[in-house]
Amino acid sequence: MSRRRYVQMSEPPYDLVEVSDSYVPEPRAVNNALAGDRHYDGLRAVDGADISTRSKHREYMKRHGLTTADDFTQSWAKAEKARNEYRITGKGGAVTRDDIGRAIHQLESKR
Repeated sequence: MSRRRYVQMSEPPYDLVEVSDSYVPEPRAVNNALAGDRHYDGLRAVDGADISTRSKHREYMKRHGLTTADDFTQSWAKAEKARNEYRITGKGGAVTRDDIGRAIHQLESKR
């Protein structure tokens, strides 16, 4: 009994087709999420606007004064640096978990 191999067609009616053991599918650039725009297919904004292409999405975001999270990477990095410096220097009212634990212990021991 020989083994059979099938692949499903990528277009309707999506039939299964028998292929040889040496069959290698043709690589498709659209299957690469980073290189293609397939993740935009059928995409709509919450207000129903069509943003199914990169250019439509970019134009919609600009028109409504919106942005994506990657626009904040520099400001988040600066804020993290400031938080770390604040914690290390001890200036200000930085409260740690240990500080809260000590305060609870002091309150409970006064009973």
